[in-house]
Amino acid sequence: MGSVEFFLKSPLTLIFGAFVLWMLIDAIRREEWLWVLFIILFPVLNAVLYFFLVYRSASALATRGFELPGAHDRRRIKELQSQIHHLDKAHHHSQLGDIYFQQGRLEKARECYQKALERDADDIDTRGHMGQCLLRMNKPNEAREWLEKVCTENPKHDYGYSLLALAETYMALGDRETAIKTLQRVLQDHSYARARVQLAGLHLEANQPELARTELNEVLADDGGAPEFQRKRDRVWVKRAKQLLPRNSRGSS
Repeated sequence: MGSVEFFLKSPLTLIFGAFVLWMLIDAIRREEWLWVLFIILFPVLNAVLYFFLVYRSASALATRGFELPGAHDRRRIKELQSQIHHLDKAHHHSQLGDIYFQQGRLEKARECYQKALERDADDIDTRGHMGQCLLRMNKPNEAREWLEKVCTENPKHDYGYSLLALAETYMALGDRETAIKTLQRVLQDHSYARARVQLAGLHLEANQPELARTELNEVLADDGGAPEFQRKRDRVWVKRAKQLLPRNSRGSS
């Protein structure tokens, strides 16, 4: 009996209990109901599994939704650093920048893109990714210069993500009208939940609830038939769409 009391009062037990509660609350917030059940039934194992399989992979980085090339692991970083040391090619610097971008290490990504551009100033991928990086660094004026040139050359660059980043740049600069037009251009070729939800938000700001409702309903309809990988990628935007719909309904009543 004494050993049980000691275990229950142990600092490690309290710390792990807090960790389990943290994972359980996060699963509820993400509406991961199957994981909620698993954590409740078998907390010791499933809280740890949830942390590695869901929480870390779905952490809300500012870069979520932008699919730049490049692996994230340390081995790939070391390979690129070795290639840069021996060959010093522009595309190696750019690929390393893409990895740092996805990791959220934006200053290191910017440095890599700058080095790549010093060696090849015309590479459209590096220029587009530099613009996206500067936007995530809260430097929309600088980002605009890069992204406008890239999107003028190729509006479909990076499967429309450069154009989407340009729209978000206009939003950051307070240019709502141009942002709406740019998001509409994105949605002519791509049905990105990220773009639809942000466009709906702009319509609501402009007191256009019917236009907003159309975009939000499209997001929910697309999510219903989407493959699992896409649903995971768009989860944060689908959740946002559900949050905006009640507000939209109130505004139109």
